[in-house]
Amino acid sequence: MTPKLKGFDHIHVYVAEWVRAEEWYRDVLGFTRVEALMSWAVKGGPLTLEDPSGAVHLALFEREDHKGSTAIAFGATADQFLAWKQHLESKGLKLRITDHQLAYSLYFFDPDNNMHEITTYDHEPVRQALN
Repeated sequence: MTPKLKGFDHIHVYVAEWVRAEEWYRDVLGFTRVEALMSWAVKGGPLTLEDPSGAVHLALFEREDHKGSTAIAFGATADQFLAWKQHLESKGLKLRITDHQLAYSLYFFDPDNNMHEITTYDHEPVRQALN
């Protein structure tokens, strides 16, 4: 039998520069640094950020030669999805909205070319709102 997990602990995100990345994640997604883990934010170690609820953690690793390829998918209700669409558009981000028939996804990129996705399985209310 496979042991159970309690969920995600954190997601590694590779960035060119911590300062710029931290600012983007704060301004666009509302993430802030985890002060208790700042001792790790040294050469090679991560700068850890969390969302306002403290449930989602990102570990930002500086890599000068990284071209970006991490994909992070966040879950949302229909109302949250629509609010995120409006918020991200207000930040000037180019969004790709995809109807997966069972779900909708918003796709966008951070300044380090890491892809992000916000997905909702509340398909019908979002379909109605978008049409």
